[in-house]
Amino acid sequence: MDGALIVQRVDLIYFAGTAQNSVLYMPAQGEPLLLVKKFMPRARRETPLKNIRPLASTRDIPKHLTDVYGRLPKVLGFEFDVMPVNEFHYYASLFPSQTHQDASPLILRVRMIKSAWEIEQMQHTAEMTRRTFEFMRRHIAPGLTEMEFAGLFEAYARKLGHGGQLRVRNYQTEGYSWHVLSGTSGGMIGVLDSPASGEGTSLAFPCGAGYKKLNAGEPVMVDFASVMNGHHLDETRMFAINTMPDEAMKACEAALQIHQDALETIRPGMTAHDLYTRTVEIAASLGYRDNYLGIPGHQVSFVGHGIGLEMVEPPLIAKGKPTVLAPGMTFAFEPKLVFENRFIAGIESVFLVTENGARLISQVPPEIFIC
Repeated sequence: MDGALIVQRVDLIYFAGTAQNSVLYMPAQGEPLLLVKKFMPRARRETPLKNIRPLASTRDIPKHLTDVYGRLPKVLGFEFDVMPVNEFHYYASLFPSQTHQDASPLILRVRMIKSAWEIEQMQHTAEMTRRTFEFMRRHIAPGLTEMEFAGLFEAYARKLGHGGQLRVRNYQTEGYSWHVLSGTSGGMIGVLDSPASGEGTSLAFPCGAGYKKLNAGEPVMVDFASVMNGHHLDETRMFAINTMPDEAMKACEAALQIHQDALETIRPGMTAHDLYTRTVEIAASLGYRDNYLGIPGHQVSFVGHGIGLEMVEPPLIAKGKPTVLAPGMTFAFEPKLVFENRFIAGIESVFLVTENGARLISQVPPEIFIC
């Protein structure tokens, strides 16, 4: 590729430092060019780029490229993974003589290694989520529905700076903060969509918190995804009011053991596949082969996903993934066990690969919270 046109907002933030309505041209050689439709004064304040011009019409992009670089690129990259088909056809019509290629893999590969500044931003998010989980410990109570409890802790997190709107790259994925799965709803396979039933989740939105009321003496999984200043965290902890049933407690402890083993054994040079395989082997050795990462016949083949400016990024910690872990990679690591129509158990923390191993970005203690 001679260059790439960046139009998606998160990629614009990463490469241009601004999310204003704009288009960024990144040449293979030379300085990038930021073309701003709205709002030019704010874009000038935010971007560190030298070449910045107002863009009256998207149709003027080829003219600006010719003015700045003396010619148009022969091979032009686009973000095929996120650009709607109609929008791509429009941009392609502006460059009818060019060859068009997918720049997304290169973009995501660059973003996979986090800078010290990015890691600092994620640590600020982690402090917010630590305080939010402390709020959960103080306010979880029997009689609250899963939705009510989720509303309480999300409202608290918003006071601390949680942005609420999670950025996701996959158009089929919803970005929301409020997974609360208590008792049988954690292992529920069927869907009930009547609030009057006191169980289940919406037929139109069959995930997240549901209508079921929290009860004492049952496992409650809270999977809280959050964002502050554009940087995400995704964390899960297990709760119980008064007591946790022995079977659920042992399953939670198994998840904690897998979590701790990963923290101690991850090294740069280890592949994502090797890490995934190791967790499967540990789960089997603890007697949870049939429950690990789903119910039999429906188990997923991943145990973690990259995270940063978007909720799910490379690397994917999954079966068959040859990605080599390297310093600066951050991912949400989530070993979970599902017991069909009974309960779910697990933990999720955000890991940072370091020069010598790994450490937690998450500040929530890796514990089971009996409240």
